[in-house]
Amino acid sequence: MILRVTGVVMAIFAIALLYMGAQLVAAGGSAAYSIIALAVLASAVLLMLKKKSALTVYALLMWAILIWILYEVGFDKWQWIPRGDLFALLGLWLALPWVVRPLYKAQNPGDTRRFHPFLGGTVGVMMLIVLAVMFYDPYPVAGKIDAPLAARSTGEAADDWVAYGGTNNGQRFSSLDQINAGNVKKLSVAWEYHTGDLRDAAKDAGEYTFEATPLKVNNRVYVCTAHNEVHALNPETGALDWKWAPEKNRSYLQQHQTCRGVSYYAPAATAAADSSPSQCTKRIITATADAKLVALDADTGTLCSDFGTNGVVDLSANMGEIRPHALMQTAAPLVAGDLVIVGGSVMDNGYNDGNPSGVIRAYNAVTGKLVWNFDPANPEVTQPIAADQNYPQDTPVAWGTLSADMKNGLVFVPFGNASPDELGINRDPNSNTEKFRDTLVALDLNTGAFKWKFQSSNNDLWDRDNPSQPTLMDVGKEGSKQPALLLPTKVGNIFVLNRLTGEPIVPVDQVKVSTQGGVPGEHFAPTQPVSKINFIPEALSEKSMWGLTPFDQMSCRTTYNRLRYDGNPWTPSTEQDSLIFPGNIGAFNWGSVAVDPDRQILIAAPVRLAYTYNLIKRTPETAEKRLFTQDGTPYWNENFKGDYAIRIKQFASELGVPCIAPPWGRMVGVDLTTGKTEWMRRTGTTKNLKTAFLPGRFPIGFPMGMVAHGGPLVTAGGVVFHGATADNFIRAYDINTGDVLWEKELPAGGQATPSTYLGSDGKQYVVISAGGHGSLGTTLGDSVIAFRLD
Repeated sequence: MILRVTGVVMAIFAIALLYMGAQLVAAGGSAAYSIIALAVLASAVLLMLKKKSALTVYALLMWAILIWILYEVGFDKWQWIPRGDLFALLGLWLALPWVVRPLYKAQNPGDTRRFHPFLGGTVGVMMLIVLAVMFYDPYPVAGKIDAPLAARSTGEAADDWVAYGGTNNGQRFSSLDQINAGNVKKLSVAWEYHTGDLRDAAKDAGEYTFEATPLKVNNRVYVCTAHNEVHALNPETGALDWKWAPEKNRSYLQQHQTCRGVSYYAPAATAAADSSPSQCTKRIITATADAKLVALDADTGTLCSDFGTNGVVDLSANMGEIRPHALMQTAAPLVAGDLVIVGGSVMDNGYNDGNPSGVIRAYNAVTGKLVWNFDPANPEVTQPIAADQNYPQDTPVAWGTLSADMKNGLVFVPFGNASPDELGINRDPNSNTEKFRDTLVALDLNTGAFKWKFQSSNNDLWDRDNPSQPTLMDVGKEGSKQPALLLPTKVGNIFVLNRLTGEPIVPVDQVKVSTQGGVPGEHFAPTQPVSKINFIPEALSEKSMWGLTPFDQMSCRTTYNRLRYDGNPWTPSTEQDSLIFPGNIGAFNWGSVAVDPDRQILIAAPVRLAYTYNLIKRTPETAEKRLFTQDGTPYWNENFKGDYAIRIKQFASELGVPCIAPPWGRMVGVDLTTGKTEWMRRTGTTKNLKTAFLPGRFPIGFPMGMVAHGGPLVTAGGVVFHGATADNFIRAYDINTGDVLWEKELPAGGQATPSTYLGSDGKQYVVISAGGHGSLGTTLGDSVIAFRLD
């Protein structure tokens, strides 16, 4: 009976394999699974005929599968899973006594052997091989950064964390070294604070995220929530000092419901002495998702009535008609001197035209009066716009946080794309809009006058905007250092530029890319810039496809072969679906990078995720008709009244698992004196992942390398802190080797960049927001958690 049941199950399994294998072959893919299916079917038939040769055939198949696995993926154990897991389990079952004994007995009633030497030996050897492979990972690059330290410079974040990136340099570096590589394992929770600002699933946006980097200044920790509440906490205890809570504007149509940080303003001592005191001398400046710029008294949390209108500047002024939720602020404003400088964020692919301007505006930090504006459509006119005029619409936006070189009087603006991001049929290549699309722009801090620009992407048709805060530091050998700027991009480049001139310090090549295909009327740039320092993911192939079983891997392989993919990140979007790698989440995003500016070390956490882009032709009848629904699809990419709507989906299997093999998240260490990546590792595990195939969250932490959304923090103690991975952990790494020194599971996803400071008790604290990320599916919460040494 057991032989018949096993044979029938094997036959069904083989037929399912053969069916999907035939689909794969028809799509132009590998015939390996079809051949395997035939061998499994042969074993099944022999088993039902009670022929012990069924076990010999299956043993030979197991060896053939092992050879095939080694040919395709070498010794990468994670890629062995879909190619071998079910076949290994079936081989183990066939080698067990209750299968072996009836087969021998059927051939010879007196033969009671319970072990088949060839199959049993094969299973045993395979188990030993798998066990050995579990202790080996070919992916990480082991190495050590030996960059020496001559002396610590000034201008780095120290006792306080006064701006989003530590300082306006955006380095995410602290000169504190009380916590170091030798004692970081003794970190424990100092305090945990709950904001109480939680997502209402029935009303709030799907991408409801707690991404704030806490400030520590004015003897308080300041943090903002997704609904733009501002909380001021005691740095040593986490006790609430004050809270400002605006009215919640809950809407599932809000594309990004987040606040990544607030900013701090205090007048210079000389300026304060020469002027009458303001109502609130020290201020917290915050920008909201409904496009308001707000000034709060840093001591009390009350609105500064002398700023704008009762503490509020309406950023929709002079913007013309703004559709609901089309204009938002998600980044921390830049406070530089007595100016507050902001860009803005618009709804991606919401409408074909009439999208808000990407103007950069500088306001007086005390009065809220507009001091200058830089409009990409009119770059030479920086005087404040007249009250009765509007900025031209549909221009590139800078939605990330800006940086400032206070010594040289420069502000750096990472402009991105203009909506619609993935369609360029109606673009005018001679317009100012095109000249500033995906460009880093340097402006005069005091006047907004244009200084220079560097284009990070040519005719962007993939949403490759510049999301990261530029990082300012000096690079080069002693005696020949240059004032530099580091710009991470979504495609994976890290451009290193002279920040006074915009000229590349690290060479940049223009590589030839696809210029054919796409939709009618589309135009593609013939080349794209690639920095010598880059983490552009390697080209995909059918062998790169992954899954938990051979079935979902075959499905991914078949889909891969049917997609338009040119083997590079600049594959044209089509109506038949194109594979874009990396996708619009990018290799780098708003988390940017961190550096040790004195040792000239760069730490980054590039992501590896592929997406499919599908352009859906609109007709006069569907010009304003909703094509997508609120079922998890990107309903904000409707591009109403446009030529095409844009559907963007992660390239994943039916189980919700990425189709490309892990790692999906990495951490790297680069010696900027040589430009060499000295170490690379997978970062994050599978623990706490939300799965489609199991109830609840995955309980086991396999170190595959998870997506990370948020930036790293580097300290003079030789430690990298990073908490952005999808497994709800914060970790400390050795900056020199990338080794994990300490980790702590958080109560929710830590999709934020941590900060650090010195408390009044003389102890160093590391603090992170842990509230999860709606789009990543991490655990939601409302925690702010600080750690210190026991």
